[in-house]
Amino acid sequence: MRVRMIGTRWRVAAAVGVMMTGLGVSAAAAQDELPGVSLGLVYANSYLPALAVQPFTGAFGGDMIAPQVEAIVGRDLRGSDRFEVIDSLPDAMVGTQVDYALWDRLGAVWLVTGEVEGADDGYMLIVELHDVVYGEVRDRGRFRLPAQTDDDFRMSVHRTSDEIVRWATGDPGMAASRIAFTMVGNDGNKEIYVIDSDGENLDQVTDYNSLTESPTWSPDASRIALASWKTGVPRIYEVDRFGTELRALPALRGAGDYVTPAYHPDGRTLAFTVNGSASQSGIFTYDLERDCCLAFLSGGPWYDISPTYSPDGRWLAFNTLRFGDNVPQVMMMPSEGGAAETLSPYEYGGSGFYAAPDWSPNGDLVAFHGRIDRRGRYHILVANLEDGGRVLRQLTSEGNNEAPSWAPDGRHLVFAGERSWGFGLMIVDVATGRVRSLLGGLRVDLPDWSPALPPA
Repeated sequence: MRVRMIGTRWRVAAAVGVMMTGLGVSAAAAQDELPGVSLGLVYANSYLPALAVQPFTGAFGGDMIAPQVEAIVGRDLRGSDRFEVIDSLPDAMVGTQVDYALWDRLGAVWLVTGEVEGADDGYMLIVELHDVVYGEVRDRGRFRLPAQTDDDFRMSVHRTSDEIVRWATGDPGMAASRIAFTMVGNDGNKEIYVIDSDGENLDQVTDYNSLTESPTWSPDASRIALASWKTGVPRIYEVDRFGTELRALPALRGAGDYVTPAYHPDGRTLAFTVNGSASQSGIFTYDLERDCCLAFLSGGPWYDISPTYSPDGRWLAFNTLRFGDNVPQVMMMPSEGGAAETLSPYEYGGSGFYAAPDWSPNGDLVAFHGRIDRRGRYHILVANLEDGGRVLRQLTSEGNNEAPSWAPDGRHLVFAGERSWGFGLMIVDVATGRVRSLLGGLRVDLPDWSPALPPA
């Protein structure tokens, strides 16, 4: 069925029948495929200041969990890609006193110290960030941690790590967040799962015993919208982060597949696609707060699908087949509908497959995947809107890479990747091109990175 295939190959991450292994292409070879477009690999040699994490101490029962808290913080700071984290410390460096001269000889620019104190039914984490060069405490804070058995324990530590990143760089972190994605289980059904930004706490969200696709987080990270075939036809549902169903959008257009939801930044409007409707197909919006008011934005005899909003809510990027069924492209238009312009490097009569757009939380970049060579592989690309989107940055260079989604820090992307060892979730740092595996050995797809999670 054509509609089902389009819903599967676009925002549903082009996972069926197109995922292939292979060697990466050079920037020059890629540029040959895209006349008039500057396309290059991102492997910047940027300076990363050395940051040391002194072993955390504890008091009033906090000493029992201090090593665990320290390990989480250290891992988060490494994953931020903003520091060279110093792991091995000489004995002279371990203790309660800070000798800036010793740390300076070790090469540290920043030093993190911490103490965990028992407090009521939880703990208090006292953290200091030291500027070794100037020999002073740059910032300090007290962070309440719940008991280890509390579901919010690790996320509370992640929030501390994000604050350390902000102290040192002025930019937000991304540790206190989760990633939703799809995965096929042993029973052959595809369900929604979530995982922490560091690859811990894998949880299943839906149990529909069906095909479930396109999870997307609400702006406050309290809800996930998704498309499911659980009634036999694809419809849009909202669930909370634990999988409790909150609502099902009514089928206001009669027949047709309802797929690829995306929240407006106001949290009250949901954009999605209706495909195959006898009356009208394309991108629509629905007012969740008023539970009414379906509005048509874009569509026609072709397919427009996979909307994604700019962070200010003024623009919408999406996929389209208006140039031909075999050349899906990425376009953008005003969020209320109107004239659209092409973001992907399409030239009339040309080829190319570009899909799964996602708008950066900083507002200046749109990421998507694209086929940039003749051998059927896909790579993660980023269009910079400040230069009109004509300069694309290629962030991956090997294997197959699809369905990128931005982290709340606007610096990292998660995507579904395939390498020689198999499938998995992978993360790329847009600033340096560093790629790492988050979850390996599983057939995963369609990741969506949450905003920063507020305290429970």
